[in-house]
Amino acid sequence: MQEENVNMPGEIQENAAIEFNGAAEEKPSAPKHPFFVFTINTVLGLVVLAGLVILYILVLTKKENQVQLPAALQNSKGKALSVVYLNLDSLNLKYELIRNLRKDLEATVNKMQLELKKDEETLQKDGADFQQKVQAKAISDDKAKQIYEILMKRQQDLLEKKDRYTQMMTQQQMAMNEKLTDTLTHFLKRFNKTYRFDYIMGYKSEGEILVANDTLDITHTILDAINKEYVERKK
Repeated sequence: MQEENVNMPGEIQENAAIEFNGAAEEKPSAPKHPFFVFTINTVLGLVVLAGLVILYILVLTKKENQVQLPAALQNSKGKALSVVYLNLDSLNLKYELIRNLRKDLEATVNKMQLELKKDEETLQKDGADFQQKVQAKAISDDKAKQIYEILMKRQQDLLEKKDRYTQMMTQQQMAMNEKLTDTLTHFLKRFNKTYRFDYIMGYKSEGEILVANDTLDITHTILDAINKEYVERKK
């Protein structure tokens, strides 16, 4: 009680006047200090606070640069969902790298086929001319034998050329598939460092997976991200 008398003398005196001197005039109360006063330090403090808020927002918005998953997959960091899949049929149709590699391969194949077709047509024409000359006895037997051997050699060369071109096309197809597999695998490993799925599987029609839940399909997300990366690397 003594502490109250020391700390609040004005209040005790005022109460005393009311209690014992009913006619006494009330003393004017002291002016109250404002709750908050702006000073230069206050302004500087607010500027620093605003800077911290902006920095915090910038740190949070860095996550926007990450690949955005479908809403159904955003809780996959928990153990409730750890398997997703890619539709390989869609990937083959819409991945720009595959489309460009396929275009180059088709151009090479068409060029080889046209060359083989031209050689074959020329050989057939020369063979028909030779046959006519033999039937008309327009050339000697020795000359006929010589031309025949040349035609047989050209036919053998053409067959070998076909085999060689077939091997070249097969090797180019294999190289393309290896490049695609390597590119896709490396991309998915980088992608999965953020989302940490246990499995990212491949799904295609007539494949081993017969039924797949559409909510686990991240094909569209992967296509957007991998095509964007491919276009940026080509610049």
